[in-house]
Amino acid sequence: MKCPDSLEKTSTYIKKIQASTENLAEVREFVSKHASDHGFSKKNISDIRLAVDEACTNIIKHAYNYDKSKVVSIELEFNNNQLIVVLSDYGIGFNPDSYEKPNIPEQIKLKKRGGMGVHLIRNLMDKVVYQKSDGKNILYMKKNRN
Repeated sequence: MKCPDSLEKTSTYIKKIQASTENLAEVREFVSKHASDHGFSKKNISDIRLAVDEACTNIIKHAYNYDKSKVVSIELEFNNNQLIVVLSDYGIGFNPDSYEKPNIPEQIKLKKRGGMGVHLIRNLMDKVVYQKSDGKNILYMKKNRN
């Protein structure tokens, strides 16, 4: 007998890292292991890993300006057939209203690196929401298990 949705078991995993790109492999492994343990496909795991990697890189680079003394919090919540990733930091905030979708053909033509993270995240995940609360930046990313 299946439990009603409101009674479905939720599993939560939390990891905190110093704001350094040296820690991204550890984050990718953390995400992969738990997504795999919860039955996500290899394709979904690859998408989630890349989205989380891009988001963490943006936090490290833009919110914290590579300050290794700062901390990025990664929370994974598995509920029913979905994963919600919550990334939080206390760095410089992101203004989603100022975001402009990149001109991909132009970036390729100019061999320009960077500037694709937000675009990738939004395309790889099923839902992305950014909030700022009491000086804390919070990025919610949802992926449904197919």
